Amino acid sequence: MKKLIPLIILMMMSLQGFSQSVTDSTSIQLKKPVVRLVIKDLITGDGAKEELSLVAKKIELLETKIVFKDSVILNLNERVTNFESIMTTQTDQLSLSKQLSDRLQADLKKQKVKTKLTTGAGILVAAGILILAK
Repeated sequence: MKKLIPLIILMMMSLQGFSQSVTDSTSIQLKKPVVRLVIKDLITGDGAKEELSLVAKKIELLETKIVFKDSVILNLNERVTNFESIMTTQTDQLSLSKQLSDRLQADLKKQKVKTKLTTGAGILVAAGILILAK
């Protein structure tokens, strides 16, 4: 086992290694602080894109809510209009009923007077007949 370790080290030293030693003229090398700022900006941009999509969904939901609220308000306004028309109709019916009641009471008074006169006249005629008959 003692001979195996130096053999492994010797074999590793004799292997040829490849590295990227040639830099292309089109590549840009950035320093470490600049790379950190770039990565931070990329992460912030990704977060902003996600937040933008969430805000767009929220705006769409709010617009849907507004449409529903408008329809509810419209229905309630129609109900109010219907109730007002019902109230107007009932008021008209009540005034007509009152007019008819007043007419009937006036006719009833006239009829009572006529009845009293005819009853009184009938009694006078009967009394006159009795007086003449005697």
